[in-house]
Amino acid sequence: MIIVSNLHKSFGPKQVLKGVNLKIYDGESLVILGPSGCGKSVLLKNIIGLMKPDSGQVLIDGEDITRFNQKKLDALRMRMGMLFQSAALFDSLNVEENIAFGLRRHTRLSDRAIHHLVSEKLELVGLPGTNYLMPSELSGGMRKRVGLARAIAMEPEIILYDEPTTGLDPIMTSAIDELHLSLKERLGVTSIVVTHDLKSAYRVCDRIALHYGGQIVEIGTREEIINSPNPVVQQFIRGEAQGPMTLL
Repeated sequence: MIIVSNLHKSFGPKQVLKGVNLKIYDGESLVILGPSGCGKSVLLKNIIGLMKPDSGQVLIDGEDITRFNQKKLDALRMRMGMLFQSAALFDSLNVEENIAFGLRRHTRLSDRAIHHLVSEKLELVGLPGTNYLMPSELSGGMRKRVGLARAIAMEPEIILYDEPTTGLDPIMTSAIDELHLSLKERLGVTSIVVTHDLKSAYRVCDRIALHYGGQIVEIGTREEIINSPNPVVQQFIRGEAQGPMTLL
């Protein structure tokens, strides 16, 4: 279980996280929804230990990772995979080299074993035989899937998705969502998804948390969110410009 407790983070005078509280259960898919620029990705980076909060706790299996030294953080990240918004591929490396990057740094597997694992992950994300393509030869959707193959290469317990469908057309968005659900079922991982795409959120969620004003203002199942009496929630899911949620 992941427990985020009273998390605060500021950048200069701007408070981005204002006492965030959140529980994420093992094996679930939690979607963090919210308007662009509200701090969803900042929250995600605090959960994975890429950013340190000003105060508060992030407990993973009972351990507060905000107190971890670099060695313990590195060990923690071996249990996590992250799909970045831009896929974050190394342009000078081919597909196989990108996916194998963590395997080569953190394991003693042979080249043959790594090649086999990479090919297996590419098969899982629907890109068999693309090992030696360069990132410049890939479409946006293919880049996202290669990024996802890299995220699962170390067989993580937790996968974090930062705006996984941004910039994709509706067909590829559906394909990425279906892939997310397939991997969750086949690998049994805990998934945390940051997005502002409501349709995608409804497809992949077990629960949804709405982040606004530096806090989680509502959390629940899809049906609970849709039927929430909270006017902030209703404004967001209806996409209305007028209401208590101000535009950033």
